[in-house]
Amino acid sequence: MSMHTHVKSDMTLPSDNTVQAWARLVRAYQTTFSFVENALKNDGYPPLIWYDVLLELERAGDAGLRPFELERKLMLQQYGVSRLIERIEKSGHLKREVCKEDRRGQRLLITKEGKKLRRKMWSIYGSAIEDVVGVKLTPKQTKTLSELLVKLID
Repeated sequence: MSMHTHVKSDMTLPSDNTVQAWARLVRAYQTTFSFVENALKNDGYPPLIWYDVLLELERAGDAGLRPFELERKLMLQQYGVSRLIERIEKSGHLKREVCKEDRRGQRLLITKEGKKLRRKMWSIYGSAIEDVVGVKLTPKQTKTLSELLVKLID
């Protein structure tokens, strides 16, 4: 029975420190993300992904974003974005407009209600970030962490 795993003979395995860093990065993400999600939920707000959608639409301004642009910015899968957009639209926090360029596509725009919701969510979200990161690290440690993480992103 083959598991379809191909092991290169020249493959280098990660060091114990690398594995530990990876495990801690994943755990830190899970812990902090859960803390923020719970803070929003406990105050009666929608999930954090709504905030991210509304923020990107607010940043896009009057031009809005096409759904595929939103997917790219948020690194989301297309199938999940469609349902998410529908829910946020039904709640009155975003609207769709026909694209002037090709008439078949659509642009997503944040509504006034969406801007209000995003600001309210930020008061909880920002406070949660401070609680989970800001109070645990010094400003210098926060800067160092940010500089290290950007190396993994780029």
